[in-house]
Parts: sequence; C-alpha cells; structure tokens
Amino acid sequence: MIEITAVLNAGVERSALHRVVADLTTYPQWLDIVVAAEPEFEPVVNDIPGVPAWVVELRGQLGPLRRSKRLRMVRTELAADRLRFERQELDGRQHSPWVLSAVLAAGADDSTTRLEMTLRYGGSLWLGPLDRLLRDEIERSRPRLVALTRQIADSH
Repeated sequence: MIEITAVLNAGVERSALHRVVADLTTYPQWLDIVVAAEPEFEPVVNDIPGVPAWVVELRGQLGPLRRSKRLRMVRTELAADRLRFERQELDGRQHSPWVLSAVLAAGADDSTTRLEMTLRYGGSLWLGPLDRLLRDEIERSRPRLVALTRQIADSH
C-alpha cells in the first residue's frame, strides 16, 4: 500500500483551486502522470444517477520501465472545503483501491489557499518505483497547478 500526502500553499483563490481539483478532466493539464481523464456521460453508481465519474488513464516511466493503468474514478464527496475520488469499476471484479482526497483551507494569510491532497493506493505492484514516481511528479506539478488555477480564476 502507498499513501502520499502533499501540501501546497498558493496565492490563489480557494474557489478557483477547488474548481480545478474537483474536475479530473483538468488533471492532464497539470499532472503529467494523468494522460487522460474523460467524463462518463451517464454516470450511475450503486443505482444512484448523477454521481460524477471519469475514466482516467495513468502512465509512468522509470528508466526503461513503462506502466499504464486505466481507472474509473468517482467523486464520492464534494464540499467547499473537501472532496474525494474513489476507484469504482463496473465490471463486477475486485480491484485494488485508489482514493484521492483533498482538503482546502485558508492559508497563512488571506491571500493564500492551503491544499492538502492524499493519494492512497491499496495494491501491491510496483510500490517502490510508484512511490518515487508519484513524489517526483507532485513536485513538478505544483507550478502548473497554480498557473492553471490562476488562468481559470482570471477567466471567471
């Protein structure tokens, strides 16, 4: 199992940052490991219509080793200060859990937002390389996430 928590303190509006992290279709724009995130047009989970779901393609490479994975992720919690996505496949088989959660709060001063994101992967394959890949990608993604959030804030 892997559990990685990352914190970002950024000079961006909380509502704009929330819009970005609450919509998985934005992730390929700021997180290189997410190659695609396509919304499902008829999201139904546990017979409840209207729960947002995305088919997400992840891809990572460490040296000559390349790995990709497709996941169906469902947003299971959405509030002004938090959100959560969980893997929920529809094929009836048992799959390793993936859970991505985020908490947004006022930063150290009124002009910043604190974002804490936690990714939990309950599988057992590639744990060491996956952990390193994710931590490196988190560091590279920070300025892209802030830039995209500012762009979205400016357009609204």
